[in-house]
Order: sequence, then C-alpha cells, then structure tokens
Amino acid sequence: MQKSNLDASQVITPIAQYRLYQLMSPSLPIGGFTYSQGMEWAVEAKWIEDVKALVSWLVTIVEQSMATLELPILRRYYQAIKVHDFKSITTWSEYLYACRETKELRAEEQQRGRALFTLLAQLNVPTHGVEHINALNQNQLLGFVLAAHHWNIPCIPLSQGYLWSWAENMVMAGVKLVPLGQTAGQQALIQLVEHFPSAIERSAQISDLNIGSYMPALSLASSRHETQYTRLFRS
Repeated sequence: MQKSNLDASQVITPIAQYRLYQLMSPSLPIGGFTYSQGMEWAVEAKWIEDVKALVSWLVTIVEQSMATLELPILRRYYQAIKVHDFKSITTWSEYLYACRETKELRAEEQQRGRALFTLLAQLNVPTHGVEHINALNQNQLLGFVLAAHHWNIPCIPLSQGYLWSWAENMVMAGVKLVPLGQTAGQQALIQLVEHFPSAIERSAQISDLNIGSYMPALSLASSRHETQYTRLFRS
C-alpha cells in the first residue's frame, strides 16, 4: 500500500475543516470586507484598471508581504501558543504592528483584532493566557491562531485559509472599485491562488531576521487613501 507523504500533524479532521471554513468566511463579523488596504486609491490613481493589473497588485502583496511577514508570524504564533511562550507572542505582536506603515493599516490591524477577540470570547474560545496582551496587539492573525488551536486546525490548512480569506476580500474589493464583472473576479481568484503554494512553502524558510515586508506602493496608496475625498472603504 502506498504511503501518504502528508505530515500527520497537518491532517485536518472533517469537523476542524468546517471550523476553518467558518473562521475564514466573509460572514465572520470582524469587518474584513470593509477595507481595501490602499486599493481604493490605487484604482483612483489608475494603477489598477483591469483584471491583469489587479492580479499583479495582489500577487506582489502575496510575494512581498504574505510570504515574508504574515505567514511566518502565523507559524511562530502557532508554535508559541503550543508551548505557552507568551513572551514570543508579545514580541511578534509588537513587531507585526510596527510593520504596518500607515495610520490606516494600523487602525485596521487594531480594529479587526479587537473584533475577532470579542467574537472568540463569545464563542467560548479560550485565549490560553494571552489576556494580558495590550489591546493594541490583539491582531486578527493571533486570534485566528488561537481559534485554530482550540478547534484542532493544523498550521498549514490555517495558512491556506488565511490566504484565501484575504484574497477573496481583496478581489471582491477590486470588483467593486475598478469595476469588474463577477466572472472577472473569479478569473482573478483562479490566477492568484496559483501563487499560494509557493508562498506557504517560502514562508517556512524565512528566518526571524528576514521577517518583514517591502510594499512601498501599498504604503503610499494606503496613506493617500486616508485623505481620499470619496471612499467606499474604511480608513
């Protein structure tokens, strides 16, 4: 009989898989759909005018931020919670906040984090000793990992779900802003998802010293969006 190459620690049970779907659903009441992460200004500036430009914008974020910042920190949170290393949790929370380069991005990190922590408490998800973490550092990434531990969701499926949730929100923002048709949005998702496996694999190789992001265009767009005259998305 052929042996599976899948690490047993990454095998997800049927119930845990449904919990992952719930955690990453756009209907999760943490306000993910209300942010464009600078995309609204990028469309206004005509940096993004079609599906090709939208996919290019998002692929750059996957390669220069998701694979090098969010996913590596997700992995470190996952291990730290497993061994109750609360000092590391605090350190990485402060670092993640510091990496958000605009007032808008920091506000999003705080607001979505607080909303998720409030929801987890209502769903009886224990916070495993992180209650002492300052509200500024209750980011959504940490909340997702806490829920994943409680619901027995392995790290790799969680990473996959996190990428999908982010991509769905961003593509739907692009569909509204450019605007694009719903079919074009689905085409964008198909193209974008092709970059996810390599991003997850790369994230496992990022050392502590190399964790970070390099997104000057996104930072500029986000800062300009803070004072954009008309806005559909939150700032």
